[in-house]
Amino acid sequence: MLSTAASAAVMPKSMGLLDRPATGLAWLGRHGTNAVAISILLGIALPPLGALIRPFFAETVFLLLCLAFLRVDPGALRAQFAKPWLLIAAAVWTMLIVPVLAGLSLSAFGLFDRSPALLLALMLNVVAPPIFASPALAMLMGLNAAITLALLIACIAATPFLAPALIAAFVGPAVTFSPLALGLRLVLMLAGAACVGIAIRSVAGKAWVERQGERIDGLNVIVLFLFAVALMGDVAANAIARPLFVLGLLALATAITFGLSGLTVLIFARAGRHTALPLAHAAGSRNTGLMLAAAAGAVPELVWLYVALIQIPIYALPLIIKPLLRRLSTGA
Repeated sequence: MLSTAASAAVMPKSMGLLDRPATGLAWLGRHGTNAVAISILLGIALPPLGALIRPFFAETVFLLLCLAFLRVDPGALRAQFAKPWLLIAAAVWTMLIVPVLAGLSLSAFGLFDRSPALLLALMLNVVAPPIFASPALAMLMGLNAAITLALLIACIAATPFLAPALIAAFVGPAVTFSPLALGLRLVLMLAGAACVGIAIRSVAGKAWVERQGERIDGLNVIVLFLFAVALMGDVAANAIARPLFVLGLLALATAITFGLSGLTVLIFARAGRHTALPLAHAAGSRNTGLMLAAAAGAVPELVWLYVALIQIPIYALPLIIKPLLRRLSTGA
């Protein structure tokens, strides 16, 4: 009796200790988008921490991939894949037509001779798939998250094959890594993360994943914080040393992000705003960090800086334009 009473007294305490981290993760999950934007600012403000975490940048990207695949609902995907032609058109536009048009434009502009490092940064941007948080951000802005998720999966499947070929074709001698090695690492990262996410979902079950949704999102925020800190570590130093250069690079990253979104809205306008707007958001918000991780960081410092700066329009500006996008989507 005494042992039973003692264990009963200990269990609430231990459960309380376990509940606190779980509650904290759930709170982070509920405030995920705001927390990610704050993480970017913290990443800029904590360069010493960024120097410590940067060697593990690829690992943070892999963890983000695992969490993204864990949250994928097969049922929602099947509903979108049932009518594949729009999805195929959106994937071809996002992963093939946009990079080819960008590559031809940059070649005509002579960027290879002017700044090979900037050319590499821009091409890594446009050949990347949408960010893994695009379905969550679409939901936050009142858009159709299901079609965003379906497009994300289709683009991820195409990335290991299209991205290395397009990089080799348009960047050529300016590439500081092997396109073949890039493709192989992309296959290993994406396939490995998919296996981990699907395995956990199969063992734990769909109901468990749904119950833990907010906590998984909270864990995602923590990993995104590590991602942001590793990526943004050099931004403050560069902004102090070359403020006009950093502002110009940020303006370019912002123009590309929203320019691609605006062009995609026009291309898919006939499908209706409810479809065109989430496709546009996904096409403009590219996961350049994935390409950087797959390249094993073997890129010029300018590429690191560009990939860091482009996180600002991707994660911060959707919060600003959310009311406008919601009004447009409901008017479709």
